[in-house]
Amino acid sequence: MKRFALLCLMAFVASAAAKAPAQTPYGERPEVRAFVQEMVERHGFAERELVHVFSRARRLDVALKAVATPASARAWSEYRALFVNDRLVAGGLEFWRLHQATLERASRDYGVPEQFLVAILGIETLYGRQTGRWRVIDALTTLAFDYPPRAAFFRGELENYLLIARETGADVFSVRGSWAGAIGIPQFMPGSYLRFAVDFDGDGHANLSANPADAIGSVANFLKQHGWKAGELVLLDAEVKGEAYRAYADGKVQPRSTLEELAKAGVVAKAAEAPPGARAVLIELETPGRPSDFRIGFDNFYVLTRYNRSSFYATAVADLAAALRAAR
Repeated sequence: MKRFALLCLMAFVASAAAKAPAQTPYGERPEVRAFVQEMVERHGFAERELVHVFSRARRLDVALKAVATPASARAWSEYRALFVNDRLVAGGLEFWRLHQATLERASRDYGVPEQFLVAILGIETLYGRQTGRWRVIDALTTLAFDYPPRAAFFRGELENYLLIARETGADVFSVRGSWAGAIGIPQFMPGSYLRFAVDFDGDGHANLSANPADAIGSVANFLKQHGWKAGELVLLDAEVKGEAYRAYADGKVQPRSTLEELAKAGVVAKAAEAPPGARAVLIELETPGRPSDFRIGFDNFYVLTRYNRSSFYATAVADLAAALRAAR
């Protein structure tokens, strides 16, 4: 009930912002001017240049609408069909063939199986074919100053983006990405770009927009740095009996229970692969009008949710990875 109320509030805020009358240009707004001063004092930016940047930034209404609609608002069966299908499997097999040596090296260096790296890049951008059409400066400025529920997060990402543009010499208006400001083949937010992008082909710079090798290495580095455990389980199918399981299907994604605890609540893994004592979490994937799909997630599943904080997303990655491995 609390989650439903929160989603309604977020949707109302985004809807109200999207319907608001034309606002003062960003470059003239007091909160933006305050942000500019922070950037001048903290990082030595030129005030005049940043004011010019924000005078040209435009509100992106699609971002306000999208940010208030979480993946879980969609039926699981519908969401899964978007990403686990013949098109993404075929494209993934071709991408795997073209970049086999790079994927093998990334898997060896970081301990992440190749199929998970391929699956993430497929779900994020169709293996680099769809990296986003929105100006990143517009997306981040909109969400930083017109979406109060997550303003602090997006102001931090806007700060990171400006630092990246200055460091790389990129035209701040030319970079395009997702409605949320995610960039390149792996769709890294600017903060992740700064922390986890790697120059995996050794050409002197990390290019996530046009270099598949750097994208592959950077995704592997991201997962490793977030705690990926080589050789360990990600996800198992499960079935439930009775009603005691509901206490464990609370929407949280961090493994906190043992398989023995889940078993006492009527939750049983369909495959006996998990080591005794492994920490696990029960994931309920709902589709209205149909029985729920249940999975048991482990630490590596939680790592996938650090890429996108949605159990739908992490499960789709795991399912596509399994489909790719089976097809290969």
